[in-house]
Amino acid sequence: MAEITFGKDFPFTAEGEIREFHVTREDKEYVWHCDAEDREIEVLNGEGWQFQYENCLPYHLKVGMIFDVPQGEYHRLIKGYNNLTCRVIKNG
Repeated sequence: MAEITFGKDFPFTAEGEIREFHVTREDKEYVWHCDAEDREIEVLNGEGWQFQYENCLPYHLKVGMIFDVPQGEYHRLIKGYNNLTCRVIKNG
């Protein structure tokens, strides 16, 4: 499983793509999938959202959290109470 840290341990960076995940989207939008490259995710905003790796229990996402999603590892988001905003840095 990937290491999870919080933003205060890392300097702010303008790199990456800002992505917003909408709470109003249908559940079918948040399905199990894997990515073609490694990604580093920083949670910028959102409440009640959860992230789950395959064969692991989901965990709550908190503002400032930074975590890695390895290439080819299945994962999914579980919707929260409001929109989720993340910085996504692709590594590969």
